[in-house]
Amino acid sequence: LQKILILLQVTLSVVVGKTFMILFPNAMKRYILKMGEKSRMNQNPKFSYENWGPTFFSFKYLLFVLKVKWKRLEDEAYEGHPAPNTPVVTLGGEVRHLLDFMADNRPLILNFGSCT
Repeated sequence: LQKILILLQVTLSVVVGKTFMILFPNAMKRYILKMGEKSRMNQNPKFSYENWGPTFFSFKYLLFVLKVKWKRLEDEAYEGHPAPNTPVVTLGGEVRHLLDFMADNRPLILNFGSCT
């Protein structure tokens, strides 16, 4: 049900965005450039609006946003509910899933830290 709601939300926003890009190209360019400022896309002089602006609200954009949003559904953790089985990368570079490291009834302990 959540995936269907996300599909409807993203599809509607892409259809509206694409329609506005056709009807109001200059206003949408300003809007997309404003969004680009937040993500600092505009700061790279070799990466102009013409390179990435038209990709907004395309079919590839729709598929990418859906993939990201659906993936995030799996990453949500709630107190009292089972842990999400998110992908992790081993020190050897192999992609595994978090629950692959469970053994019998032993607790799985995650230790996060940093090296400086």
